[in-house]
Amino acid sequence: MLELLDIAVAGRVVDGVECPRLQDVTLRLQPGDTVALLGASGAGKSTLLAVANGLLEPTRGVVLWQGETQARTGRRRRRQQARIGTLWQDLRLIEELSVQQNLNAARLAAWGWPRALLNLLLPLETEVNAQALRQVDLDPALLGEPVAALSGGQRQRVALARLLRQQPTLLLADEPLASLDPRLAQDLLALLLAQAAPPRALLLSLHRPDLIGGFSRVVGLRQGQVVFDGPPSAISPEALKALYAGEPSTVEAR
Repeated sequence: MLELLDIAVAGRVVDGVECPRLQDVTLRLQPGDTVALLGASGAGKSTLLAVANGLLEPTRGVVLWQGETQARTGRRRRRQQARIGTLWQDLRLIEELSVQQNLNAARLAAWGWPRALLNLLLPLETEVNAQALRQVDLDPALLGEPVAALSGGQRQRVALARLLRQQPTLLLADEPLASLDPRLAQDLLALLLAQAAPPRALLLSLHRPDLIGGFSRVVGLRQGQVVFDGPPSAISPEALKALYAGEPSTVEAR
């Protein structure tokens, strides 16, 4: 499905030494994979997701989507965008537009510009959008509300509903549970994992290692490099501590 091969992304130069954001990263995702991406702040998790999404072109390496290199422009690029959905940490909702218009924005790559413009004038696909809100435990009565009027938790769930509306083959998520209470975080994680049944896959950046049990794989990043890639059962508490504490640069599987 998605292959990141020998990926590097340049970073800052500190005291004459380059500190790359990603270095020598190789990662392959297959249909049905549910991958938790772990690492301390600054380890490169968001950068890796941006490369996977196609928004960031790597300094070195190859990105393959379904066996083809990622397109930068044109119709093939739009087709790829429609199949890769991303839930960003900053949500990227349009505050001035309604919840309904934000949900329909997930379909713009598939619709094209004429229907996209119509979305600004008419409430399109109301029942489908209502069902997307129900999936994330929100009242469909919110469809006509501007996003600016919502609470932080409601906005996070609207962003997740927008991802579900896109119906992507690959779901990417950048710490989507960070500002949610424990019960809702568990519910939404279960929903994301359920969405990743074949032919779909999920790559999700987590700030809570205690939630990795439901994933098929864990990928650990440290200083822009993959130091672990395996099942959750193979990473020990000591290895997790080293991953976040910046202790040895290699995380040993048990």
